[in-house]
Amino acid sequence: MSSGRPPGLPHVDAKTPAVLVLPGPVARDEVPRLCEAVRARLEHTGARVVVCDVAGLGPPGLTTVDALARMQLAARRAGGRIRLRAPDPALRALLALVGLRFETEGQPEQREPPLRVEEAVEPGDAPL
Repeated sequence: MSSGRPPGLPHVDAKTPAVLVLPGPVARDEVPRLCEAVRARLEHTGARVVVCDVAGLGPPGLTTVDALARMQLAARRAGGRIRLRAPDPALRALLALVGLRFETEGQPEQREPPLRVEEAVEPGDAPL
């Protein structure tokens, strides 16, 4: 007698990231719904990361960039972040062009390098 997989969905715990699939081009009026979907996945699953599968987006545009930036902001406000799955090289290039950095699946988390700026404080300088 062999033991097979139990029927139903696989076990999901707080360490398993939630996945949000973004099919087709993103329209501007879909952005609030996508932001709410990110917030809901973070709140209901207890995960700290929502994986956004962007493989089916097609050619990226500024609406896609805006949507991803707003989704990242919504995730940060909910105490998490988003991670991109299968981003097209054109999407990565466009995100870099506008100065946005996203963690992608399969790559280690990247931190911004230190700026190596030394700040001298003169006596009598007003605090910021």
